[in-house]
Amino acid sequence: MMLYIHIPFCLRKCAYCDFVSFAGRQEEMPRYVDALIAEMDRRPSAEAVTSVFLGGGTPSLLPAPQLARLLRAARQRYDFSPRCEITAEANPGAVTPQWLEAAASGGVNRLSIGVQACQPELLRAVGRPHDFAAAQEAFALARAAGIENLSADLMYALPGQTLRMWEESLRAVLALSPWHLSLYALTLAPGTPFYDLDARGLLPRPDEEEEFAMQEAAQRILPAHGLFRYEVSNYAKPGCACRHNVGYWTRRSYIGLGCAAHSLVGNVRRANASDLDAYLAGAPAAEQETLAPQDAAFEELMLGLRMTEGIRLSARAWSLFSPGIAHFCQRGLMCARGRRVWLTARGMDVMNAVLAELMP
Repeated sequence: MMLYIHIPFCLRKCAYCDFVSFAGRQEEMPRYVDALIAEMDRRPSAEAVTSVFLGGGTPSLLPAPQLARLLRAARQRYDFSPRCEITAEANPGAVTPQWLEAAASGGVNRLSIGVQACQPELLRAVGRPHDFAAAQEAFALARAAGIENLSADLMYALPGQTLRMWEESLRAVLALSPWHLSLYALTLAPGTPFYDLDARGLLPRPDEEEEFAMQEAAQRILPAHGLFRYEVSNYAKPGCACRHNVGYWTRRSYIGLGCAAHSLVGNVRRANASDLDAYLAGAPAAEQETLAPQDAAFEELMLGLRMTEGIRLSARAWSLFSPGIAHFCQRGLMCARGRRVWLTARGMDVMNAVLAELMP
């Protein structure tokens, strides 16, 4: 069993962000932690917890005493395995020695730091409230607190970003010696400022060819520094893949706690209320559905193919998709051995098109 805990507070909303997060409501964080603990009491589990992920929003905005209280409450209510991976997301500039001390004392042993870029003009353009010096300081402070397993997020295909700038960001972050990197192409979500600017033709974005060149640059540069691609958007040193995210891609059960958090237990998917006031008032889950066996099988395939090593399909999924898998193997886009299937490097580049054809 895995736990996801959503911390939906931010200093301000980034121009591309469509996650459920709220700026300017930090005074409600103690009350929010109360609500999280109350939800834990309503949602017990006898299974051992193998990974925890504090996402957001900006978990590093939580005051150190509230973070300590939250982690202590989770340990009191759930059975954490001895090697439990506990990740917290953090933003440069929103990390303090006090917060890191509370995190490390509470068992956080992995930090995911939202660097995004190293150029100040790009960080300003996307609305990030930090500079690269703050990212460097966050890495140093985390190591001083005893947290060695550090990951960084970077974004590419940003407005005004060139291939040279992307390679500069990659090399600047590699100089910090992360154990893991997550690389995300900018996506335009309806309702965000960037989406509206793009609709009006006012967002100067790299074209598809430039975006592909940025992906290729990462695939060329990172292995030379000991980080290898293990998923579409993720690279890690050997043995340092994010176990929590691998759990998602292999459809392990997880409980999502907090405003807008999602859960999957077996084939039952649940979503909490996405309105902060409703969640604070104790609103029940906004949605719950039981996936049909065919939908669950396709989800198994879709998520598993994100990983470079692929996935060993269940008998049901194999019986449903083996004809399509054979077709893509003949085209050089997939490989199969027994019921284990994976995408070739060329197939990974066109994964969405492959999945669209396989969709039942």
